[in-house]
Amino acid sequence: MIAGLSKAITLYLSPVLMLTTIFLSLFAYLAPVLMLHDRVALLTVTPSVELVQPGSSNGIDGPSLFLGPLGSCSRTRNAGSVNCTAPTISPTYDLSALPGQGSNLSLTAPTPSTPAFMAIAISFSIIFFISFTLISFRHKMGKSSAIFEKPLVQRLSAWVGFFGFFIGITTFLVVRMWFGKAVDDFNASIEAQGQQAPHLIASTGNGFTMVWVAYAFYAVPLIVSLSKLNIAP
Repeated sequence: MIAGLSKAITLYLSPVLMLTTIFLSLFAYLAPVLMLHDRVALLTVTPSVELVQPGSSNGIDGPSLFLGPLGSCSRTRNAGSVNCTAPTISPTYDLSALPGQGSNLSLTAPTPSTPAFMAIAISFSIIFFISFTLISFRHKMGKSSAIFEKPLVQRLSAWVGFFGFFIGITTFLVVRMWFGKAVDDFNASIEAQGQQAPHLIASTGNGFTMVWVAYAFYAVPLIVSLSKLNIAP
């Protein structure tokens, strides 16, 4: 039974989890400027008076801001259209929808190398997914499977997966700390203005939840690969 479970995880579950990892990582990376404009972001600013009047945020209308690795999207009211900046690895967030053209409410993007490292990590994960899947199913590929039997190829696949995991999760952790401080600073500036403050609140977005789920899934095929469990039955 244990052998059958190990085989099922190796041959079927691990590639599916790795594919899910790629999709979730891409969603978090490309949103909000290229997709899911007002649904997925790493940091959001939404209408609320929760910071100055706890429990009184229902029914507030106002500007919203959605920040991601490649740029930002915004709208001036809840039912308004969403406008996005052009995607770039060195984005400058458009804060014009915020009161006072965003003055005194500064939100800046991480360094330009950060999105680049994210892209590298996702590229490694795609290569790892392809190589891991081919190695796992090499017993079904006939004569063309010979190259995937070589230990060197399997080690290279495992190292590609490891570097993709390490670079990706490290980069997203750095971005999480960056945006976490940005949220604290933004909300502190709102609170400092008291009752005259804009009706806004900042929070880290659901993009990070997608990333943590993605890398939890990533760990399964990576451990399988590093443990050399992907052996043909």
